[in-house]
Amino acid sequence: SRRRLYYALITSWPTHKVTLIARQALDSLMDQPPIIVTETDYERIDALLEKTGDSVPGILELRAELERAHVVASDEISADVVTMNSTIAFENVDSGKRFELALVYPKDMDGSPGKVSILAPVGSALLGLAVDQMIQWQVPGGDTLKLRVLEVRDQPEARHR
Repeated sequence: SRRRLYYALITSWPTHKVTLIARQALDSLMDQPPIIVTETDYERIDALLEKTGDSVPGILELRAELERAHVVASDEISADVVTMNSTIAFENVDSGKRFELALVYPKDMDGSPGKVSILAPVGSALLGLAVDQMIQWQVPGGDTLKLRVLEVRDQPEARHR
């Protein structure tokens, strides 16, 4: 499968390219729920990652998420799936805290509340999940977030149908 091939490629990289933490995060990605990403989001995030380089924490994990995603046309994605520029309600399963945020590109982070960048651990974790799906996502420092999508309140693709 594509996941096994990608995992084999990553684990064969020299150790200076993939740290122990990144290897552990990639191992955990293999047990994650399936995700769906639009072609447009895939291409834009891929271009963003190319510009960003591997020095930003979480980049390798986001790259791995993109590689395991099922990619579909924008008009084929269900309205209950988190896409870029969607506003979503989600909860931290461990704490029970609920949040509502828009998933945005770094250029759209203007300091206003209610936004999370795709490059932030929470943003990377939520991309492509559907309502009621849960994901465990390792954050810098070794902690793990356990997040569940409660509702996709606003999705650009659904607005254009």
